[in-house]
Amino acid sequence: MLSGRIPGQQGGRVAGAAAVSLWRRVWPFRRPALSSAALALGLAGSGVLILRLVQRQTGTTGLLVGLGLALLPLPFVLGALAWLNQTARVPLRHLLFCLAWGACAATTMAILANGWASDFLIAHQGVRGETLGAEFATPLIEELAKGAALLVLLLPLRRRHRCEQDRPCGRLRRLLWHRPGRPAHFRPAPAGRQRARSSPRTLAAGTVLGGVTACGFAFTENALYLGRAFTADRQARLDAIGQGEAPSLRDFDGTVHTFVLRALLSPFAHPLFTALTGLGLAVTLTTGRRWLARLGAPLGALLAMGLHGAWNAAAGLGTDGFLLVYGLVMVPCFAALVSFSVWAQTRRARQPSGPD
Repeated sequence: MLSGRIPGQQGGRVAGAAAVSLWRRVWPFRRPALSSAALALGLAGSGVLILRLVQRQTGTTGLLVGLGLALLPLPFVLGALAWLNQTARVPLRHLLFCLAWGACAATTMAILANGWASDFLIAHQGVRGETLGAEFATPLIEELAKGAALLVLLLPLRRRHRCEQDRPCGRLRRLLWHRPGRPAHFRPAPAGRQRARSSPRTLAAGTVLGGVTACGFAFTENALYLGRAFTADRQARLDAIGQGEAPSLRDFDGTVHTFVLRALLSPFAHPLFTALTGLGLAVTLTTGRRWLARLGAPLGALLAMGLHGAWNAAAGLGTDGFLLVYGLVMVPCFAALVSFSVWAQTRRARQPSGPD
């Protein structure tokens, strides 16, 4: 057997190693300042774009009215998540990032992708394509767009710390809030213990991150729907006045109906959906059971998409069908989330103080 090195092989390896080393140096996510600046610019650009897209559908006046009405339920939802964050203790910078991601980046991706998916399905399926888009394509697109914020937080933290003593975290198990020079938030595993359990704090953190992201998304979506309803009502009122009819308080029934449905009856809908994604990802990040780590994130995302699809389908069932789905599906799911929040607070209060 002939042996020997291929001419230029060693030089190729050196050049390849040098290229990899250079890539690692210039890769922006290896430098927190550059990654933060890049994300801030991206979010600002998507914010400008989504405002423009919404303004094209609502008009300037409709946009301003929609933004004002969409702000009203926001403090109550964020206040509930802030209460749960007493257990999770997610840093403020991550909460602000998730809120901005949901309001700007996720809505921009969703509104563009939903438009393309709707056109494609209607072109190939006709009227049925509109139903397929609302019940299947829209939940898939929107939940993936919102859930991407959690993955973006993981990118710059891939090589930091260990979750447990003498055990590497792995790519997906690094905590979202590790920082150099700070101890890991997990306590070392007791002697003889082979499997770690997800702590109440980490489960609450996944719920908070998903919920805050969805709050931003719901705010922009509500502004769009409320702005469109107000613009349509105002145009109908102007047409009625032009025909000699007297103005009436019922001229803006469409806006009132949209506000009651989206801001009063279902302000927690989107946070509930995406909280399931965050909860599943938190289980994957922290559990010591391999099968549960593999199923946690996909199952949470599928549950979020399924619940979102059921909620969208309820809109086409009429008033009785909508109330039935609301009472049998949404209310129990919301009650389960509240019960989980109380459980996490109680378990956290019973644990001794210290890093967790």
